[in-house]
Amino acid sequence: MSETTSQRPDVVVVGGGIGGLSCALALSRKGLRVRLLESAAQFGEVGAGLQIAPNCTRILDDYGLLDEAKTLGVVPANMIMKDAVDGQELTRLDLADLEKTYGFPYMVIHRSDLHGIFLRACQRAGVELLNDQRCVGYENTDRGAKAIFADGHEEEAEVVIAADGMHSVARKLLVDDEPVNSSYVAYRGAVTIDKVRSNQVSETDVVVYVGPRCHFVQYPLRGGEMFNQVAVFQSPKAVAGEEDWGTPDELDAAFEGMCEPIQLGLPLMWRDRWWRMFDRNPILNWVHGRIALLGDSAHPPLQYMAQGAIMAIEDGWVLAEHVGAQQVQRTADGGTGIDWDSALTAYNAVRPEHCRRVLSTGRVWGELWHHGGTKRLQRNAILRARDTYDYTYAAWIYGPTALTPEQEPPLYPILPLDSIAVSEQEAAAAPA
Repeated sequence: MSETTSQRPDVVVVGGGIGGLSCALALSRKGLRVRLLESAAQFGEVGAGLQIAPNCTRILDDYGLLDEAKTLGVVPANMIMKDAVDGQELTRLDLADLEKTYGFPYMVIHRSDLHGIFLRACQRAGVELLNDQRCVGYENTDRGAKAIFADGHEEEAEVVIAADGMHSVARKLLVDDEPVNSSYVAYRGAVTIDKVRSNQVSETDVVVYVGPRCHFVQYPLRGGEMFNQVAVFQSPKAVAGEEDWGTPDELDAAFEGMCEPIQLGLPLMWRDRWWRMFDRNPILNWVHGRIALLGDSAHPPLQYMAQGAIMAIEDGWVLAEHVGAQQVQRTADGGTGIDWDSALTAYNAVRPEHCRRVLSTGRVWGELWHHGGTKRLQRNAILRARDTYDYTYAAWIYGPTALTPEQEPPLYPILPLDSIAVSEQEAAAAPA
């Protein structure tokens, strides 16, 4: 995977994460020659679990990869939200009913397993995969665009897809911005299931505990053989502007006083590494000539909606569908005959607005999850009043991925917390 063929690719994809690989696969399925270049010495993903909702498993099914994903992941029975303070259930999604409603399952899978599924699919599809290729620049050309690499060589194609992550080099062509620090940090810990069976866990559900300035997530992985936990909290050091923030002492302090299942889970978190949570402000233009952003280069989110990897997969699928609406007809010089300007315009017309919604909603949901005091009680009352089979707040995200702005469903209705009455006695007793 280290030598370039002499044949010019139709598409260059920069970045070998889930977004880049899934895009390369999608475009190769439309008859295009795709070359993907990854900066790391080997392909791989770090992290632990991912949640993939019906809007993603629908695409996996289209690619013929859903059965493989099912063998490597878990299809949970329910998604349950609980109060982190007292451990009481607030609301749930019946995921079997959700599958009936939207036609495809809600799954959890190890990030490296999903990455491996796309890597193997790209290999089967003939995508050219190159490692040790650090991109340092992008330029448009008379024949398309090119990516420039640290070793001095250039890769030119009819279009270049920049799937180069949160710190994208290509993004600077479109906007001069910086990542936004949420002041929250995530600790992860995936362990064998035997290590948690006595910890009051569910082996069949995704469980999210939401609490004052913190939340805790649990679910099974790898056919139920492993168990994933994520602890997220606001760092006082980050809020104070200190450099060394999110440290293990802050982890323990953040969850002090939370319910017993969380206390049982905390000792199993990896304490030698943690993930500071950044996103970027949404932008509504991802295309610069024949250079297009995809995945985290365009829309790095906070994690509250569990749509980060999904949005990247959707990006590649949407772009490929607009390419596929045309037909590859090779020209005398080996070109595709694709009207890339039209395809990129169609991509740019629908994906930035959808992802703006997800990024913005993720920030709002993060605030909602982390309320204390009176607002926590108001939030809990709203969640408890929700019917299990009411998908008002899910329909806009779990349905079929929109190909045009007209297909994008309306956002959910907003119910202000302040519209919920709480007694003075309850408010006085609520932890801040």
